[in-house]
Amino acid sequence: MTHRPLQTADRRSFLAAAGAAAVAPIALGGLRRQDVVEQRWLKVGVVGCGGRGTGAAVNALEASEFVSIVALGDLFEDRVKSAQEGLSKRGERGTVPDDRLFVGFDAYKGVLATDCDIVILATPPGFRPGHFEAAVAAGKNVFMEKPVAVDPVGIRKVIAAARAADEKKLCVVSGTQRRHEQCYLEAMKRIHDGALGKLSAAKAYWNMGGLWVVEAQADRSDMENQVRNWLYYTWLSGDHITEQHVHNLDVVNWAFQAVPERCVALGGRQARTDPKYGQIFDHFAVDYEYPEQRFALSMCRQQDGTDGRVQEQIFGSEGVAILSSGSASIDGVNEWKFKGPQRNPYVQEHIDLQEAIRTGKPVNEGVRVAESTLTAIMGRMAAYTGKVVTWDEAMNSTLDLMPAVMEFTSLPVAPVAIPGKTS
Repeated sequence: MTHRPLQTADRRSFLAAAGAAAVAPIALGGLRRQDVVEQRWLKVGVVGCGGRGTGAAVNALEASEFVSIVALGDLFEDRVKSAQEGLSKRGERGTVPDDRLFVGFDAYKGVLATDCDIVILATPPGFRPGHFEAAVAAGKNVFMEKPVAVDPVGIRKVIAAARAADEKKLCVVSGTQRRHEQCYLEAMKRIHDGALGKLSAAKAYWNMGGLWVVEAQADRSDMENQVRNWLYYTWLSGDHITEQHVHNLDVVNWAFQAVPERCVALGGRQARTDPKYGQIFDHFAVDYEYPEQRFALSMCRQQDGTDGRVQEQIFGSEGVAILSSGSASIDGVNEWKFKGPQRNPYVQEHIDLQEAIRTGKPVNEGVRVAESTLTAIMGRMAAYTGKVVTWDEAMNSTLDLMPAVMEFTSLPVAPVAIPGKTS
């Protein structure tokens, strides 16, 4: 039997039945069920079917009863098939037919050519600028995981595409889920309303142990081995300061409502020296200088056996805010602690995206997440080179880490950066 997507009449019958079952408001970003029924069904395509891409697809389904996954694309067939199998367990809304599966470096083109309303971009970050640019050109609303680039050339491409999305009135939401987490939203409102007085400094941490690694296989090309083990190559991940710590740096930019003017940094590779860990660092510390004589200390590491901390601290003349996922408090003159309920922020960001599309009130986080990604990139550049890096230098840099040819072929691993020698 050939599978086919749900037809319009089938969906109308389903929505009518759902609407008759309840008339009370439901948790869909403030929309009542009957309001959603009157709106069109949203169809989602996924580019990048690893754990995060598949997880984001599940989150999109959890965000609304009126969403279905209609296309899947990935560089590797095994990833597409795994995502297809996993999502099918979510029922018909998650069941994708074989003729909507796309494989290879051009898989994103196949997904974008379908009737999807939203595309989830969740490949390794190095591919994100090109995929985002193509998605906007295709007129698709976008959910894209962070970070959105690994180098300044990619950042400029994302910013240009985000501005084009504004012109087309497309919605763009990024995977900086703290921006959609209730405890952070309430804390930031208080911070911006003056609860901390004059802001002066911040601390940002993502300190943890090691992560997964995929061993190289002799029957695979250099390119394939690197992409399957993408965390450990700067051209794919941007290094962990970019791939992971961008969350915390985004919070600092959010609190200060600014981007840093310059930074100086140190970092290195002490705990993860085996070639299977590519050529990224395992620790960074960055001193960012912001306008109005404010500064932020940034620290991130991935070293087994070390103390962990994932947190932001925002300091002002009248107190300090302590923030982490699921928790927020202010110590000082205006003492406060978050006690309210909140949804899973990974689901909330999809609720917010879907509501913006349905209500015709576009939201676009593209430029903002590009700026937070560049904040991380300039910290990496400062650590790799041992030089002070300014915002303007980073933004205007010609650094382009992406390979000239996208195909499964030989690809030498870039040398590990040496401060004072690496340009």
